[in-house]
Amino acid sequence: MKTQGALLWEPGTGSGWSVEEIELDPPKVREATVKLAASGICHSDDHLDTGDIPLPWAPILGGHEGAGVVTEVGPGAEGLEVGDHVVCSFLPSCGRCTMCVSGRSNMCALGAGVLGGTSPDGTHRIHARGKGVGAMSYLGTFAPYVTVPVDALVKIDKDIPLDKAALIGCGVPTGWGSSAYAADMQLGDTVVIFGVGGVGMNAVQGARHRGAKNIIAVDPVAYKRQRAPEFGATHTAENAEQAAELVSEMTNGQGADRVLLTVGVAHGSLLEPAQAMTRRGGTVVLTAAAPVTQRNVEIDLFTFAMSGKRLQGTLYGSTNSRNDIPLIADLYRRGELKLDELVTRTYSLEDINTAFQDLREGKNIRGVIVYD
Repeated sequence: MKTQGALLWEPGTGSGWSVEEIELDPPKVREATVKLAASGICHSDDHLDTGDIPLPWAPILGGHEGAGVVTEVGPGAEGLEVGDHVVCSFLPSCGRCTMCVSGRSNMCALGAGVLGGTSPDGTHRIHARGKGVGAMSYLGTFAPYVTVPVDALVKIDKDIPLDKAALIGCGVPTGWGSSAYAADMQLGDTVVIFGVGGVGMNAVQGARHRGAKNIIAVDPVAYKRQRAPEFGATHTAENAEQAAELVSEMTNGQGADRVLLTVGVAHGSLLEPAQAMTRRGGTVVLTAAAPVTQRNVEIDLFTFAMSGKRLQGTLYGSTNSRNDIPLIADLYRRGELKLDELVTRTYSLEDINTAFQDLREGKNIRGVIVYD
């Protein structure tokens, strides 16, 4: 099949995405082809362009947040058939490795290869200019069709709008799970969330679902602070200093129970203000991706240790995609979780570079590419 896709030919240079013809192979063993309805614009793909996540190979077909309808299945694709509605999970879940069977499918062994440049079997399903093309997270949702492992597809009910369901493949569960699972949030907690974009706004929703009493959304972008109460924030702050003042007033100087870092790019300098406003025995959750080469971290280790605080990293919000993607879809169906409101603007594939510029400038909660 020939179609269009957005490729990076020079990752790490900031050269942007090239929309051009690609050729997509049919599915092989335990694979399926999906006609996508939409793809989210996520900061992780921008990290490939900027070099925060370096790639030693090229080209790559970007995109890892999508949903659509199965059009073809390969041999051994049990549980999937043509016409099924699916969400593409940016981390696969094989259901058989040690991590999967112990309930930590976000750490599935297959996930180690999502930036390896090939399908799990070491070959390519995508070709352009006579070369094999790697797909972001085995997916490559910056194209209207994908051929992907069935382990990266999760079936959802057909009444869930696919253009909104696309967001459940990455940003929504990552943020929501950061609050609901990784933070071990408790009823009545005071919570601070740094960065309320496509991930952080869902951390706000997760904190609300877990019964947090005070939810402080921190973001330098006025538009995002303005929108945060719509998703459950009780207070907003422009920076760490303002947030610390609010926390002190709310807790009689004791500190926040949980502080979540869901900013666009994590830097070591964020950890000290985060731990400083965390109470004794509280938890700091690091969800945001940092540049791979970053090694310097500023933190008062003595206070951190003597106060019994916990620094918790989380991947995919510590969610289980096969359980939590349908769960989140059902929360949306029942009006308990907002998806429509997350979509600030939609784009055509040809406007993908504009979409990423809008992301960098903080104009969107989530931008979405919509396919015909």
